[in-house]
Amino acid sequence: MANLNGFDADKEEPMREFEALPADKYLAAIIESKIKPVKGNRGGSYLELTFQVLEGKYKGRNLWARLNLDNKNDQAVKIARSELAAICRAVGVMQPKDSFELHNLPLLISVKCAKREDTGEITNEIKGYANKAEAAKQGEQQPQNAAGSAAPWKR
Repeated sequence: MANLNGFDADKEEPMREFEALPADKYLAAIIESKIKPVKGNRGGSYLELTFQVLEGKYKGRNLWARLNLDNKNDQAVKIARSELAAICRAVGVMQPKDSFELHNLPLLISVKCAKREDTGEITNEIKGYANKAEAAKQGEQQPQNAAGSAAPWKR
């Protein structure tokens, strides 16, 4: 059991249900990272990164990436290392010694929608990472979710 120290649900705003974000590019930053064990006694672990959207209609929403950096499946590790390399390039930290070094650095994430096979529910997947300044230089379209006429890095 856990002591809830006089918690009163009447004084708190209840959680609301979240829909998946629309497929788009979002300005985001990693706000948390953890190493977690792979489920089912299969051995290995993965790096879970929590991204938070920084602007626009979906500001404050979180998305997750799970990188299988320690796995029996060599292909899973190769994919995870490639994804981590893309993240490092996007935030400009090429040789991090700790995942904390990747925190709070803005980058563009490309978010897609996918249907879960087990529930049929629509979920989000991060499918790409880009440096926000480089994307602006190359004339990449501003994230459609952003408020205002120009993204902050284009002003």
